[in-house]
Amino acid sequence: MIRLFIALPIPEETRQELASLCNGLPGARWVPPENFHLTLRFAGEVEGGLAQDIAHSLMRIDTSGFEVDLNELTLFGSKKRPSTICMKARKSEPLLHLQKKVESVCVREGLKPESRKFCPHITLARLRATEPHQVEHYIRHHPPTRPIRFDADRFVLYSSFLSASGPLYTEEADYQLRYIPVPAE
Repeated sequence: MIRLFIALPIPEETRQELASLCNGLPGARWVPPENFHLTLRFAGEVEGGLAQDIAHSLMRIDTSGFEVDLNELTLFGSKKRPSTICMKARKSEPLLHLQKKVESVCVREGLKPESRKFCPHITLARLRATEPHQVEHYIRHHPPTRPIRFDADRFVLYSSFLSASGPLYTEEADYQLRYIPVPAE
């Protein structure tokens, strides 16, 4: 069995921008910048043969690269019991198109359809004993100082191993998105 997910990797410059937001909240377990990603589909624990089938089928996705616009620092969980701090991504048409193609591949290969609505985000911290008022204060006082954007030119099939020090992610396969040149002005 192998634990898999499909995601957009985050470029180094963007990881550093996001990492600059990762401080100043007691009780937060900040995600290491090298683990930042935007999940398109969590596959979960799958058998080796199914993992190979998914990896092979993802190669058939043919779509263009696009810009990802990270636009809102937010929390998941409830206001009384926040569990995660995330940077949300705008639901652009190209991002939704890619996510639907990835979902379609996973379902066609035998995974159950995702029951949750797609909410594109990058997890920055996981919370356990952080007081709700501290989380609200943090979010209110740490808005991005400018829009954070990056070009999505590929997506990745990752495996995830849960260790005592946190998850370890390995790129199992890399899928390039088509390049669309920007017209000269």
